[in-house]
Amino acid sequence: MTNESMKTDIPSLNRLRGATAKKGAPPFRVGIVIGPGYFPLDMVGVQAVLGTMPGAEIYLVWKSREPVEGFRGWWTIPTATFSDCPDLDVVAVPMMPPEVQNDREVVEFVAARGKTARYIIGVCNGVLTLGAAGLLRGKRATISYNSHAILPHYGVTEVVESGVVADGNVYTAGPSVGSFEAALLVAEQAFGRPVAQLAEFIIEYDPHPPFGTGTAAGAGPGTVAKFQGMMADMISLYHAEALKVAGNA
Repeated sequence: MTNESMKTDIPSLNRLRGATAKKGAPPFRVGIVIGPGYFPLDMVGVQAVLGTMPGAEIYLVWKSREPVEGFRGWWTIPTATFSDCPDLDVVAVPMMPPEVQNDREVVEFVAARGKTARYIIGVCNGVLTLGAAGLLRGKRATISYNSHAILPHYGVTEVVESGVVADGNVYTAGPSVGSFEAALLVAEQAFGRPVAQLAEFIIEYDPHPPFGTGTAAGAGPGTVAKFQGMMADMISLYHAEALKVAGNA
């Protein structure tokens, strides 16, 4: 079964799809790596933005086509496997649990596709998979707040605290809204600013954080400490893998 045969055949939806691209636009293939426990918010921006691009084909890639549960209760059916995924224009990696991100098949797939893709996106701690795949050496990058100290082990030369960092064809971002912002910058590079601006308006991307606690500075020491405690186990596992990779480099 192909992505084309799996499309929902709803006339109004088909007309909307057609409005985003002239008929016969060359394929623009986007592969988003998923797996058990992946964080949907870190990939939905990539899917929403790049799904509006001319010729867009979105592939949700995992080892098999068996459903996987994103965190939490977000069941997802992969549409391609590591072995049958076509050549990609974009490879994107959201945050996944360290046991999944550090899996050798995952890292090897990202490493192989990262060498041939036009654009590479890492969101939140998914950035660490790019590092394990050897795609961050000598680059500037950013990541989730808790993992800044891990990036140098993967050869990152400058760790940026927040936002989106573009270095060559590699785009790294913090969690959640970072997936939208990295994807919009990729859209600009691939199709030009007017197309990216239209995509931004189509999804009405205009964040208004109600509490202003989305950064460490805004959250305050108590909230930061609580979050660090919640993430300590995962961060230790991410860190251990980074040290192992650095030791083998």
